[in-house]
Amino acid sequence: MTIHSVSTVHNEKMAFTANINGHTIRMDTTVDDDGENSGPSPKRLMLASFAGCNGIDIVSILNKMKVVFSHFSMDIDANLTEKHPKIYDKIKITYKIKVDTIDQNKVKKAVSLSQDKYCGVGAMFKKFAAIEMAIVYI
Repeated sequence: MTIHSVSTVHNEKMAFTANINGHTIRMDTTVDDDGENSGPSPKRLMLASFAGCNGIDIVSILNKMKVVFSHFSMDIDANLTEKHPKIYDKIKITYKIKVDTIDQNKVKKAVSLSQDKYCGVGAMFKKFAAIEMAIVYI
């Protein structure tokens, strides 16, 4: 069994600092919510984790397929519910990639493999949110 551990410390007001394997990440909330906006919110960090998990998978798969690309980015838009606890119930992830037309089907396969098989963060998100995907070839 693998155990992941994170140490998180309160700084001031609503800000916290998390230590993850020697990497420091500051989290906060907006001024409207009594924070100072000195770092991303924990919920937005979840979206970044989702994109990072997908991205790592997709780049790894494309590298194994020997697909050359010159740009790859992801945008995530997530709908936050109104009632507490406020959660994401709908998420759209848009993949933007510059690749030869001949390799577009390989990109689709890499995205599908990440979403359906490899990305553990995405699998967790699917437990509470509808996920929509789009690929934009640039």
